[in-house]
Amino acid sequence: MKTSNPAFREKTWTSAEPDSSGAVMTLNGTAIKGGVLGALLVASAAYPWHMFFTSNASTSALMPFILIGGIGGFITAMITIFNQKAAPITAPIYAILEGLALGGISAMYEYQYPGVAIQGIALSFAVLGAFLLAFSTKLVRPSQNFMQAVVMATFGIALYYLVAMVMSMFGMHAPMMWDSGWLSIGFSLFVVTIAALNLFIDFNFIEANVENGAPKYMEWYGAFGLMLTMVWLYLEVLRLLSKLRSR
Repeated sequence: MKTSNPAFREKTWTSAEPDSSGAVMTLNGTAIKGGVLGALLVASAAYPWHMFFTSNASTSALMPFILIGGIGGFITAMITIFNQKAAPITAPIYAILEGLALGGISAMYEYQYPGVAIQGIALSFAVLGAFLLAFSTKLVRPSQNFMQAVVMATFGIALYYLVAMVMSMFGMHAPMMWDSGWLSIGFSLFVVTIAALNLFIDFNFIEANVENGAPKYMEWYGAFGLMLTMVWLYLEVLRLLSKLRSR
């Protein structure tokens, strides 16, 4: 089964070591772990946000949070992906570090476009709720062709972002990344759509591995993988809203 989420590669799940206690993964357990990770992320994000808006600091004061959180979160995510058994420890650490980065990024957007952060959070969770409802009621079930199309689109977006990052190192700007033209807005809307569709694939992988009796610690890993997609979705929603607000 193909997936664009690096945490949900088929090899990752099939190679998971059994839990020494014999306990297995459940949907309720995964949901609880997801709630814990979400709470840690929000609590962590609140610190740079509160610091920035209560101290009249410049936006440059947010950069240490973004850099430390972003780099630390990336390293922790890689450790988690390659050592799933460590997820009960590394997933909460990832949530805290990613919270610092998202708190700083959100504060920057909020400073430039007041109200955009709350809108981004509300829209992201609305998408999560709607897609989870559609999946749990079997209104939508991703087919193999659907998942392959989403995976290909996701990798295409990742490649474009990589090219854009390389171009920025040489002082060039990739089209459709930050400008507020209608073509750029359309591109961001497409990326948001693909990020959201990845949720269906994540739900499908979690459900399948619950049914296959994955070990208990994979609840943390499943919640971590879903958080990766939610972080991406939120950042893309922020980018889209900022483009709309700047017109």
